[in-house]
Amino acid sequence: MVSEHAAQVLVASNRGPVSYALREDGTLDSKRGGGGLVSGLSAVDDKLWVCAALGDGDREAVRRGVSETGVRMLDIDAGVHADAYNGIANSVLWFVHHMIYQTPLEPVFDAEFRRQWASYEAYNRAFAEALAEEAGEGASVLVQDYHLSLVPGMLRELRPDLRIGHFSHTPWAPVDYFRLLPDDIGEQLLKGILGADRAAFLTRRWADAFISCCTEILGGTGRTRIGVHGLGADADFLRRRSREADVDDRMEILREQVGADRRTIVRVDRTELSKNIVRGMHAYRALLEERPEWRGRVVHIAFAYPSRQDLAVYRDYTAEVQRVADAINAEYGTEGWTPVLLHVDDDFARSLAAYRLADVALVNPIRDGMNLVAKEVPVVSDHGCALVLSREAGAYEELGEDAIVVNPYDVSATAAALHEALTMDPDERGARTKRLATAATALPPQQWFLDQLDALRG
Repeated sequence: MVSEHAAQVLVASNRGPVSYALREDGTLDSKRGGGGLVSGLSAVDDKLWVCAALGDGDREAVRRGVSETGVRMLDIDAGVHADAYNGIANSVLWFVHHMIYQTPLEPVFDAEFRRQWASYEAYNRAFAEALAEEAGEGASVLVQDYHLSLVPGMLRELRPDLRIGHFSHTPWAPVDYFRLLPDDIGEQLLKGILGADRAAFLTRRWADAFISCCTEILGGTGRTRIGVHGLGADADFLRRRSREADVDDRMEILREQVGADRRTIVRVDRTELSKNIVRGMHAYRALLEERPEWRGRVVHIAFAYPSRQDLAVYRDYTAEVQRVADAINAEYGTEGWTPVLLHVDDDFARSLAAYRLADVALVNPIRDGMNLVAKEVPVVSDHGCALVLSREAGAYEELGEDAIVVNPYDVSATAAALHEALTMDPDERGARTKRLATAATALPPQQWFLDQLDALRG
């Protein structure tokens, strides 16, 4: 049954624009989310955002009928959501697309995997049914990311009248790696996305990998059109926000911690396995070892905000980041110089302060759909910033010409790139920063979303 308040533009994603926390007194606190999708959707006034209840506060809000206009939160069984989100999306699909399995030991696709896969199907079905119910005749539905890969196909069966798009925010695995998945599961994922009229990706490389998988496994992409939309940084927001008083306050604290007349190498990441934080620190250690002239003259500001700490492998990785930082400080630190300033508590104002202070930005992921940090730093940099960038980041496609490009596995070459970045002529660094900022903001979030919507309707 279609809702009487049928929407013409719908977006589906695991995480919505608002979350709720349950206070001790039983009242609910709401908090607005951020990110490119939230910014992008602000371009459309009359829309419905379908998302999952992610915690107890969200589920309580749904039960009480508490919601924001334009948001429908789904109270999917907590166990089903845990299996679908942690068991499949984050522990299988993320690992495949980022190519980060330790293949001598993993993956193991056994009965437990099949049980969790059934939850992933149920989770996707709940979204498809909600979208089918809420969408007006001929509406446009934009489904987001690897959590909801089956939704387009399921929704197509329920509502053939709809225009359906799917957008992948991650890389897409090359066909040989994608075939780690059981054959039937790989086919199901591809057919699920091909239920869309249009499947879109952040870069041409990821789109081509998807096409290769479809061609090799299914014989082609059928009637589904393939698109590329390289999400850019929101220049107006970043420049305004980075000049606010709390950012200035944090800059003063960071300057004091760094010390006078020292250079800075900055990274800002979640402690996500694909971000390659540990190898980045090893490269910094190699710089100090091989180029002793930098000892006491440079500080590595590393913000590594905890991610997915309900998974043991992520907790272990976060602990390793801390261990390596401590080891570098113990080996090289002096009374007046701390080589690594590591912060693990999320603080956006402090991140912006670090962007402004950075002489060098280190963005060296093993693999990344885009990586907006690489795009954000040049936009807000005060004095110009050299970008050391992994060729495996989606952002490389747009920024590679003016970055110092590295193989993310090559610690020695990354150390050499850090030295090159630190010694870059200030005029060249400034000129590169301007070109990087121009490229980084070519498709800001609102335009990124409108382009997808226009292409879907076209």
